[in-house]
Amino acid sequence: MSPVFDVQDQLDKVEVGLLEGETAIAVYDGGDTGFIGLTDRRVIVQDNAFNGKRSALTSVPYRRIDAVSFVSDTSESGEFTFSPAVGISAGGKVYEIRLSHQDKARHVHEVVLRSMD
Repeated sequence: MSPVFDVQDQLDKVEVGLLEGETAIAVYDGGDTGFIGLTDRRVIVQDNAFNGKRSALTSVPYRRIDAVSFVSDTSESGEFTFSPAVGISAGGKVYEIRLSHQDKARHVHEVVLRSMD
């Protein structure tokens, strides 16, 4: 099955780093926040805020992920409202990616949640 993706260049960056036997599932653009790639073994995050103004591709194995979250922009009434952002917590760091649509955030959330040990 072919991976779902937003930007070919981002998919290419993920695919060039795949390990033997590893399969890309999806790569979603996060605009200024970078991108998130999902494989059958790990999450790959382009972190555009890595140690200042540098950028990094960070691999997080599913077994190392502590939590996956929908990130909400709280409304004035205090109600939880879904935004197209997802947060992944691993090793004391939270990686937040704002995607272009809630369905993409939901897909990331579901894949990560199913893949966590």
